[in-house]
Amino acid sequence: MPYTEQRYRQRIALGQSGNALTMLIAVSLVLFVGFAFMEAVWYYRFPKETAPGLYYKNVLGPFIMPASGNALLHKPWALITHMFVHDNIWKIFSNMLWLWTFGYIMQDLTGNRKIIPVFIYGAIGGAIAFMLAYTFLPSLETALPVATVYGASAGVMAVAISTTLMSPQYRIFPLIGGGIPLWVLTLIYVISDLAIVSISDTGTLIHHVAGAFTGFLFVYFLKMGYDWSDWMSNFFDWITNLFNPDKPRKGNSIKEELFYKNSGSPYVKTMNVTQERIDEILDKINQQGYERLTEEEKELLNRARQEL
Repeated sequence: MPYTEQRYRQRIALGQSGNALTMLIAVSLVLFVGFAFMEAVWYYRFPKETAPGLYYKNVLGPFIMPASGNALLHKPWALITHMFVHDNIWKIFSNMLWLWTFGYIMQDLTGNRKIIPVFIYGAIGGAIAFMLAYTFLPSLETALPVATVYGASAGVMAVAISTTLMSPQYRIFPLIGGGIPLWVLTLIYVISDLAIVSISDTGTLIHHVAGAFTGFLFVYFLKMGYDWSDWMSNFFDWITNLFNPDKPRKGNSIKEELFYKNSGSPYVKTMNVTQERIDEILDKINQQGYERLTEEEKELLNRARQEL
């Protein structure tokens, strides 16, 4: 496929070091546990009547995406943080399950470097569409000051759609009648995801559909030769290498670092000490003298003395 990475890649295991899918799931689960703990603390500290409002305002509120552009200016980080925030165990379970399902296939097809950018693009695309919908649709304008959205749904939708478009012929469960086409699983996911959203909740529907459309755009431009993930992957590499002491210094090639400026010997040949070889060296000393021995023969003779 011309739009996949032209490099050797091996099958990626879920627990493998550097697995981007594992990182996404781990971050979401850790934050979910952290917010759940903070919610429990708030319910413990404050009366039951006021605890939900205080928790939402002081803990959850700063990290979720508002529909109002003015509110977003006061917490611009919410454009990124909202996609990792969940407050419902069934919602995060569903999102992480589908993310693992499609993310594993995407990593098998393209390697580690596309799933995080696709997820982030999808979540941001859904958030922007959500904000525009509440700004310009008359039926939603009245709820603009209080409307919010959060969760990984738009990002997962982008991963699902882009994975399916990257390899439409990909089949799962190959032992069942030759396999089930991936698009069937994607259709089940899209229908189930949109079915749990209330028909009256137009903003959330737009949020999810926009995430799916962003995944479509990612693959469309990828096939045209424009990889939106390159700059983001390079940025993540740069951040990682800031804390990597083994990274070659700027301006020096790996060849120069490892070969031309390496103080250590790349390979040292060590011969076995055998009685036959020792006898040959002793005969040479008797015939030519110790000074005619090579450095290798002298070293071998010294080792033989130490082993006696």
